[in-house]
Amino acid sequence: MFEELETRVREWAHDRYIPQNSTPQAQLLKAVSELGELCDAEIKNDLPAQVDGVGDVLVCLIIYCQMRGYNMTSCLNTAYEEIKNRKGRMAKGGAFIKEDC
Repeated sequence: MFEELETRVREWAHDRYIPQNSTPQAQLLKAVSELGELCDAEIKNDLPAQVDGVGDVLVCLIIYCQMRGYNMTSCLNTAYEEIKNRKGRMAKGGAFIKEDC
């Protein structure tokens, strides 16, 4: 399902000339802007805006990947492969403490 949505976002962006007329850097800045909106929604406990914000960040990252020739699912898989065997725990306050291997 994710890959189908990724394809639809890529087509949507292409139809609007975003990859043709933008830059990867501009898409990253847009993703950061959308992340700021998501943080604002989190602070305000605005659940619909949180869901929208996550989606907006993903759209920007999908377009960024498109412009760089990456596949979002492959990027996620790469990250997962790096962390899947990582040992550790989340401490109070939100810091992840890695165990030494």
